[in-house]
Amino acid sequence: MEPLHLRRSGTSLLIDFSTGEAAMLHFGADLGPALPDLSLLGDAVPRSAHDVPVTLGLIPQASSGWRGRPGLRGHRNGQAFSARLRVVAVERTEGEQCSAVITQADPDAGVTVRTEIRINHGGLLQLRHRLENDGAERYSLDELAAVLPLGRAATEILDLTGRWCRESHPQRLPLRQGTWVRSGRHGRTGHDASLLLAAGTPGFGNRHGQVWAVHLGWSGNHESFVDATADGRTVMGASELLGSGEISLAPNASYETPWLFAAYSAAGLDGISDAFYSWFRGRPHHPGMRTGKARPVVLNVWEAVYFDHRMPVLLELAASAARLGVERYVLDDGWFRGRRNDRAGLGDWYVDEELWPGGLSPLIDAVTGHGMEFGLWVEPEMVNEDSDLARAHPDWIAGPAPATGGGRLPMQWRHQQVLDLVNPEAWQYIFDRLDALLSENRISYLKWDQNRDLTEMGHDGRSSVHAQTQAVYRLLDELRLAHPDVEIESCSSGGARVDLGILERTDRVWGSDCNDALERQTIQRWTGVVVPPELVGSHIGPTTSHTTARTHDLSFRAITAMFGHFGLEWDVRHLTDSERTELAGAIALFKQYRPLLHSGRMVRADEPDPALRLHGVVSHDGGEALYALVSVATSFAEVPGRICLPGLLPEATYRVDAVYPAAGDKRAFLQAVPPAWLSGGIEATGRFLAESGLPMPILNPEHGQLLSVRRANAADPAASVGHPVRSS
Repeated sequence: MEPLHLRRSGTSLLIDFSTGEAAMLHFGADLGPALPDLSLLGDAVPRSAHDVPVTLGLIPQASSGWRGRPGLRGHRNGQAFSARLRVVAVERTEGEQCSAVITQADPDAGVTVRTEIRINHGGLLQLRHRLENDGAERYSLDELAAVLPLGRAATEILDLTGRWCRESHPQRLPLRQGTWVRSGRHGRTGHDASLLLAAGTPGFGNRHGQVWAVHLGWSGNHESFVDATADGRTVMGASELLGSGEISLAPNASYETPWLFAAYSAAGLDGISDAFYSWFRGRPHHPGMRTGKARPVVLNVWEAVYFDHRMPVLLELAASAARLGVERYVLDDGWFRGRRNDRAGLGDWYVDEELWPGGLSPLIDAVTGHGMEFGLWVEPEMVNEDSDLARAHPDWIAGPAPATGGGRLPMQWRHQQVLDLVNPEAWQYIFDRLDALLSENRISYLKWDQNRDLTEMGHDGRSSVHAQTQAVYRLLDELRLAHPDVEIESCSSGGARVDLGILERTDRVWGSDCNDALERQTIQRWTGVVVPPELVGSHIGPTTSHTTARTHDLSFRAITAMFGHFGLEWDVRHLTDSERTELAGAIALFKQYRPLLHSGRMVRADEPDPALRLHGVVSHDGGEALYALVSVATSFAEVPGRICLPGLLPEATYRVDAVYPAAGDKRAFLQAVPPAWLSGGIEATGRFLAESGLPMPILNPEHGQLLSVRRANAADPAASVGHPVRSS
């Protein structure tokens, strides 16, 4: 059987079948069209070892001599514990598609595994398995992992971790012999989840080094791992983390893994981002592609009013937002029956008649009358024990005991429990209530929250994270089918459910409940390695942060929010005249650069000074860019010196202008005299800007500078860049 060589966009995957097994030989840099005789590439056989070279299979297995982490773990009442999968068919897709399906089977164990592989435009690889029970008895599945080989050059591991209001923070460690495992047992993706697991050459950075990275597109329990075996080979992979007895397959039943997404880059982490962004933006249902409109500027009322839902306040807030240029108004928590705080009401998805005697229509009419869309907050997966729903259907609350037995419930979290959506009646109730809300009201957007971990998640006394996750997916899918024009945001205590499984069904994620611009600089930077900015909600919060008590100038908050799906979460009724002018200017500036920010290539400089960060978005034709230089701390140097602007066309000439804040802003800068070019702009080649750079202003800590870059032979820069936003 001929080997399988999938290659696209600088990436190759090579699988050999000469041993009867699907042997993975290479994942990484493009190998070109010509291959050597693969039969001559068998490894040496060491002493005191198996008598033939050990195969690293598409599903690593002990029956082939693999002594690392197995790809398949399962059994039939303790029997058939070690499968011997061998290839029975390979279906190759010719032409434009770069994909294949490999079928392996073990008749003795009674299992067949079909593996679907594709490499997308941009180089992002997708891989998933489907296991079928061919036997006459049940097959208990413990794990089915998707793995890929790492190049020997990879010697460092990078992944992400975090907590509530501090998601997506990087950590590095050396790759050593053994297994590095990140387990997520939250029943959702988790605040500490590693959005990506990466390995690369020593010191790999944003713009340099070889990097291999994987992400599991799943919103439930999961594991990702790097497994370095004693024979010198290393694999990287991920799997759904299944609960005890969670998957027990009846004869002829099957289980399908989530998609494993993987990318290789020879140009650092920015190359990994390129692959993921290309895949996201190539989807026909990607926001903008699906709706044909730009991502609207959002006002979410939460940090403006919290549970204070008085109509005059909300109407005044809508009028103020519209005057600033807001395009979508979102009513947050507190609109439904019995909801005066976070201790009651979840599950009772009816408009509160006491608060809203005329329903939501008066507010919706006012909002849409201002030319804005109306959005609504919901938390459909949760229930308060103090609710009409819980009192009527206590058996609809998920937990470790059978629902009819009146057994104990999991510990409360934020005064709430999880609604058992595996129960068909509970699922149908939630669907019907949301369907009615969307049918009866002019709602364009749902902020879909999920505010607790799914500890001890059970249906009828059995572990049910897998089934609950699938039920949530089906709920989202059915609602989108019934209401295709409604956009949905996935919020989960902020960034606790950010993954490609939920993003296949939603139009953006909320990166964090923290609107502190300093914290958001790191959260958004690392969330953005995988998720493009148009899918990450990023809001200007109040002057003093609700979650950290830090105080930041408007310019820093606005510059931070621009590199995402821009919005506000602030009581804009009481702005000073100077704040209102500056905020309106920042919104206008975002709208001006929105097409670039939500379509271009993200670039991040490898800035050696840890006090400074530079990131930007460059158009794919190299014609324009927008960069943010950010000071996150005091620097060890008196002046920042020349800082490079990466990602431009080397031979093109560009004009660089500082657009926000103004050069004379005494809050943002700590300098007697600014660099000469700052007030009037400068022209230089892309090569000069990338290799020599420009002298930058001395920023105070927790401030930023926005830089606009356009090709000098393009349209008049003064007309394109616009006037700097005034800041006082």
